[in-house]
Amino acid sequence: MTTLTGIVLAAGGGTRLGRPKALLRTADGEPWVARAAGLLHAAGCDRVVVVLGAAAEEAEGLVPAGCEILIAQNWAEGMGESLRVGLGAASGDAALITLVDLPELPVAVVNRTLERPVTRHTLRQAAFDGRPGHPVLIGNAHWAAVASTLVGDRGARDYLVAHDVQQVECGDLFDGHDVDRL
Repeated sequence: MTTLTGIVLAAGGGTRLGRPKALLRTADGEPWVARAAGLLHAAGCDRVVVVLGAAAEEAEGLVPAGCEILIAQNWAEGMGESLRVGLGAASGDAALITLVDLPELPVAVVNRTLERPVTRHTLRQAAFDGRPGHPVLIGNAHWAAVASTLVGDRGARDYLVAHDVQQVECGDLFDGHDVDRL
C-alpha cells in the first residue's frame, strides 16, 4: 500500500496580493489553508504538513487539527525554501504538493493526479490546457535531488522538466490558476 505525505505550501508573504495568503478565507469564511489541507486528506494522504512562514503565528490558528505545522524560517527566499522544508519532513512513498492559493482546486484534479500507480520513483503533475500546475506528486527517490536544486521562487520546475515529469491533463476539471489578486 502506498503512503503519501501531503504538503501545503503556505509560507509566502503574498506580495502581489498585499498580505500572506495563509491568512485568507473563502467568501463563506473557510481559511484557504484549511481548504488545502482538507483536500489532501480527502485525496488519501496519510499525513498532511502545512509549511508556514510569513505571519506564521497568526496562520497557525487556521491550520486544521491533525495537520503538522512546519515553519520555513527563510520563507522570504521563495517557494524553493518552503518546498525544501516540506520535503525534509515528508515520509512514505511520495509527497503530494499543493499551494495555499488554489482555494478552488477540486479534489477531482488531485484524484486524477493519483489515478496511476504511485511509486517511490513517480514524478507527476497536473496540467491545465498543457500548462504545468499543481498538485505535484514526487516519489521519495527524488526528494534529496529535488531539494538540492531548489532556489528562489521556481520550486521544483527545473528538476521536473529535466526528469520528464508525467503531466496529467486536468483542464477539463479546473483552470489551474492561483489567486494573486482579490
